[in-house]
Amino acid sequence: MASQRQIHVGSVPIGGGAPVAVQTMTKTETANLNATMRQIRAVAEAGADIVRVAVPREQDAEALKNIVASSPIPVIADIHFNHTLALKAIEAGAHCVRLNPGNIGGPEKVAEVIALARRHGTPLRVGVNSGSLPKHLRELEFEDPVEALVTAAVETVELMERLDFTNFKVSMKSTSVPNTIASNRRLSERIPYPLHLGITEAGTKWSGSLKSAVGLGTLLADGIGDTIRISLSTFHAEEEVKVAWELLKALKLRERGPVLIACPTCGRLQFDMDRVVAEVEQRLEAYEDPIEVSVLGCAVNGIGEARHADFGITGAKDMGMIYSKGEPLKKVPTEQLVDELFKEIDRYYAAGKRIQRDETAAAQAREWLAANEDASAMTPERIAALEAAAAENDASAGAVLESMLEAAPAGLDEIASPVAGRRFSRS
Repeated sequence: MASQRQIHVGSVPIGGGAPVAVQTMTKTETANLNATMRQIRAVAEAGADIVRVAVPREQDAEALKNIVASSPIPVIADIHFNHTLALKAIEAGAHCVRLNPGNIGGPEKVAEVIALARRHGTPLRVGVNSGSLPKHLRELEFEDPVEALVTAAVETVELMERLDFTNFKVSMKSTSVPNTIASNRRLSERIPYPLHLGITEAGTKWSGSLKSAVGLGTLLADGIGDTIRISLSTFHAEEEVKVAWELLKALKLRERGPVLIACPTCGRLQFDMDRVVAEVEQRLEAYEDPIEVSVLGCAVNGIGEARHADFGITGAKDMGMIYSKGEPLKKVPTEQLVDELFKEIDRYYAAGKRIQRDETAAAQAREWLAANEDASAMTPERIAALEAAAAENDASAGAVLESMLEAAPAGLDEIASPVAGRRFSRS
């Protein structure tokens, strides 16, 4: 369930119905001010709401004063083992302190940190990690790792409440995706505090992104989670932020920048879609609006697969088409598709977000589409039309639907492919 309590990390609300916040962690030595600030500015530009910095040494705690003063986004100090560094981070003005009560030295030291945090109004993030569970839960970890995680988190929450401190969020991470999902589901039913989600030590940009998307996406789709961090083995922290935003955009939880829709390609492809998609994606980075742009590899399904897109292109060997909201705009030579697409997008913004349509050009595009469509393909448009007709006349529409399905080819003989000799060559 969604968290009931809300805290604020700097100006960013966490939990209690606030948008899911994106955070990441710098990869630099925190005491290296120039390098750390360059990375903080980079992640802020990429869309990070919050940034966390490691504070393992005295000089890192000292650097926090300047970092907090210069950072464009709230800063969390990440503390392990040494509670005096947590105290110094609070004094330095950190907007939040990450604390693991399991390795900070006992309840007395946690109480000392809480007392100072209360005086400064500093929230805490209390973290439970599968790699650093308390000793008394080690046996349970082997028997039931999910329950061990949940028990550690609940014990931490109970400690906070005994100390009369509620200005905190909880994170509970594991390298195991199933365990992370199960434990956070269970914990969300037992506590009202905001939850920070992540798959710890997820891996490389490729494997780590997939694991994080599965684990965090599952929980977010359940309404669980208030902040997220994608943990990737990369020195470029902004890459974590980009993946986080793609995840939130895919679930329609937040909007930021364009959304690119692209078909996976198949044997019908007749133009160099790899290059086209890459170029479209790169050029879309210049736009801040959450505009949806679709790239389809052929006209076999018309534009029904992406009729909701604000703009899109579909192509063939020599000619392609630009469309908007399911309606053709114009046909253009394939090599001009990308340039003409962005001309239409720019005209749309110049006209105050109104589609500019030339009816003559649109009519020519419709003719091209009709000539290039597969007449036997059961497109979404055709199925919708048949279903509408069936509502008026079940018998006749059913007969038409049955005849179309019978006429549709069951499969293609790969040797006698209808696209043989027409596909582009990448060589």
